[in-house]
Amino acid sequence: MNIVRLISSFREKDSYSIRLGDALIDKLKKENPVQLVEKNFTLDPPPYLQQQHIQAFATPIDQLSDEQKLARAYSDQAIEELLAADVLIVEVPMYNFTIPATLKSWIDQIARSGITFRYTEKGAIGLLQNKKVYLIIASGGVYSDKEMQAFDFTESYLKYVFQFMGITDIVTYRVEGTAIPELKNQAWQKALKQLEEKPEFTFTM
Repeated sequence: MNIVRLISSFREKDSYSIRLGDALIDKLKKENPVQLVEKNFTLDPPPYLQQQHIQAFATPIDQLSDEQKLARAYSDQAIEELLAADVLIVEVPMYNFTIPATLKSWIDQIARSGITFRYTEKGAIGLLQNKKVYLIIASGGVYSDKEMQAFDFTESYLKYVFQFMGITDIVTYRVEGTAIPELKNQAWQKALKQLEEKPEFTFTM
């Protein structure tokens, strides 16, 4: 099983999303041989999408200048890692109701027409097939409750982006309520319980 793990929290050992990601990877390792590629966006942030990137993406490979090759180098490597992956683990602390800017930058680098999706007369078609995504979302509040779901722009956005690129097998785990005193002590154990209850992925070599 080839896993790409995306870390977007800057809290390191104090991060609930990282801790739950560790627990999920430990579980998957018990069931499958694992090859892991880890991308820590705090240590190595993806470049913000700029005009130079868009121009390089649109230029045929045999016509790229040295500057354009450099501009698209991060994107090319990130897509290569994604294409080789069976599983993508996306660890997401909720910042101001949505995803961290570094994770959005990674998405901007890998969402490329003709590679991860393409447009047709009938609309867009995702080109990423036979992959599973685990979303691990950590939040101080509780956004799985109906009255707060409208303010959660993490899960809905990420699910749509990955589905747009062809990945429909998506499982979400949450660590929530970590900033609410009466819920904080139970939040971690409740999150771990999800790993036992939700379906896991078994990869056949």
